[in-house]
Amino acid sequence: MASETVKPRGGGRRWGSTVAGVLVLAVMLFPLYWMLNTALQPEAGLLEVDPVPHGLDLSGFSKALTDQGGHLLTSLVVSLGAVVICLAVAAPAAYGLAQFRLRGSRTIVFGTLITQMVPGIVIANALYNSYVDLGLVNSYVGLMLADASLGIPFSIVLMRSFMVSIPGEVIEAAQMDGAGRLRTFVQVVLPMSRNSLITSGLFAFLFSWSDFMFALTLNTTDDVKPVTLGIYQYIGAHVGDWGSVMAASVLSAIPAAILLVLAQKYIAAGITGGSVK
Repeated sequence: MASETVKPRGGGRRWGSTVAGVLVLAVMLFPLYWMLNTALQPEAGLLEVDPVPHGLDLSGFSKALTDQGGHLLTSLVVSLGAVVICLAVAAPAAYGLAQFRLRGSRTIVFGTLITQMVPGIVIANALYNSYVDLGLVNSYVGLMLADASLGIPFSIVLMRSFMVSIPGEVIEAAQMDGAGRLRTFVQVVLPMSRNSLITSGLFAFLFSWSDFMFALTLNTTDDVKPVTLGIYQYIGAHVGDWGSVMAASVLSAIPAAILLVLAQKYIAAGITGGSVK
């Protein structure tokens, strides 16, 4: 009997899915490419930019770094401070909601989710009056606290879903060895929740790094100016120099891109870790 050749099924579908995925990725990455392309052609007008740069003209980056370097440093300081505050508040709160039998814990979690639906301008306007009374306007601490509030609800929900999956026997064993609640939390729970901590910290950093509303509302001077506010004012002052504007935008995107690449495996584990108990 002649052997029949069995054709693999689904090959065409896989190729179609691959092509569709590449097209979607190209559409999503095109604005980033055009931003970099414009930054490498600082002498060209906005409507005169070639689709492909003919050389590496870095003068726009040099000018943007000179003008926006201090604002980038401000954003880095504020974002790192916001991450510390966010994790210091969210981690104990998540542990309490996950491991302690608190009345209304589900209602608290639901209320935490609801807070993320409140428009940022409403929170910013409410904070401004309080900040004036507390003397926190135009200060690093004030902006750190405001930016940390963006990541705290998300971090509580994420870390709670992970800490719920920690076996109770592990915590009981630590307490039987003489560890109190605080020591158990620091030496047992936090190391086991490393992935969710890194994920929460990364998102808190990204929330703070990309914040514009609080930076615009809670600062009335140039003493504390993050890069988002700097670029906003930079566009108004250099509307004809789009090469430098785009170069500043590229520089502001680099730290976030580096962190996302370095922490991508922790993000995947942190987001999915709490789904398996």
